Amino acid sequence: MGTLTSGDTMTSEATHHVMQANKGKNTSPELKVRSALRAAGLTGYRLHWKKAPGRPDVCFPGRRVAIFVNGCFWHRCPHCELPLPKSNVRFWEEKFERNVARDARDNALLVTRGWTVVVVWECRLRRDLLESTMRDVILEIDRAGSGEPRVARVVEIGAMPAWRLRLAQRRLRKGRGRVR
Repeated sequence: MGTLTSGDTMTSEATHHVMQANKGKNTSPELKVRSALRAAGLTGYRLHWKKAPGRPDVCFPGRRVAIFVNGCFWHRCPHCELPLPKSNVRFWEEKFERNVARDARDNALLVTRGWTVVVVWECRLRRDLLESTMRDVILEIDRAGSGEPRVARVVEIGAMPAWRLRLAQRRLRKGRGRVR
């Protein structure tokens, strides 16, 4: 089996074809989000809108809300903590670092332009979490269209609330102090 080169990275033809076969648009998680938005009566959105940095999966230009539906593997979900593939580790590390950096860059560009960025992780669309996840997404969209002053920010749906994160960090620090 031959190998293809990408810069200084070697990949097998099989890996190349598998990566090419991965869909970038209209994925199953993305379709779940769009279906839930329609069921909630939220229509009139743009798909993969070219005028917004990063071409958000779902975009409400009038409300200035961009929704990215991120796959856990490709975008390195903070909830799943997926391991790296065992072969060609350097290639995968670099690939994932580029993806994460691109996501951060696109989010920052949107926020500086006054957009609310909503990030929905694939794992948060499982049957047992779908309803609560979409409730949070719809709340953010409604908040942006409510006429109140907009606050441009990135919202990760399903992420630990800031107060709970600070509490967990405090407990962790205290625990570490006793272990020494």
